[in-house]
Amino acid sequence: MIVRWVTGFLDTPGGAGGGPDPGVESFWQAVTGWGLSARRGGGAFATLLPGDGDACLRVQVVGDSPARAHLDLHVDDVAAAAAEVAALGATLVAAEDGLVVSRSPAGIVFCLVRWGGERRRPAPVRWPGGQSSVVDQLCLDLPGAVHDREAGFWAAVTGWERRSSDLPEFSWLERPAGLGLRLLLQRTGGEVAGVHVDLACDDVDAEVERHVGWGAVVVRRVPGDWTTLRDPAGREYCVTGRSPLPA
Repeated sequence: MIVRWVTGFLDTPGGAGGGPDPGVESFWQAVTGWGLSARRGGGAFATLLPGDGDACLRVQVVGDSPARAHLDLHVDDVAAAAAEVAALGATLVAAEDGLVVSRSPAGIVFCLVRWGGERRRPAPVRWPGGQSSVVDQLCLDLPGAVHDREAGFWAAVTGWERRSSDLPEFSWLERPAGLGLRLLLQRTGGEVAGVHVDLACDDVDAEVERHVGWGAVVVRRVPGDWTTLRDPAGREYCVTGRSPLPA
């Protein structure tokens, strides 16, 4: 199969009455600089809309805690792609017309959806402080015990070449030109695999200060590289020193 596009999903437990939490969604609009589409799916889903480029981040109301993230892979033929990922070790969770939900061997939830023609990477937003930033990648957090198999699974699913990093705990999958989100692979010391969102920016300190002003909490800083933050729902994400400009 060919992965045409990747979308990140911010899965957030419902607010008052089980509906979307407006504070969380306002936070992500503020830190990305993107608008919010009309809701769909009975109010469960909405898309963050960049001013320039195709959407690659969505929000979803879920019925259970904690707040988390997952990814969608956009393909031409969902049924054929589902058969391929199953042969590679994925487990089927649910299926309906145009959508298949699966789990990777390590338990990362992902969806296969029909490609809608997305092809333009969102442009970075320049902020009043002078820095630019953009949602840039999804990091797959892989416990050491499952890292090698899981990294091989994602390389096989996407067909993208795996590249080494200067830091031994990180590698990444080389995305095709124009694709909005890169997939980063991180070897962690935890026990549960997951996904988090990364923003690239050209001034980490200034960008972190901006996020904190909107309600984020700093979890840890790695000077010169990245800062991990927690959004108002308690979901961790990172602001990295990667260039926000297309490679």
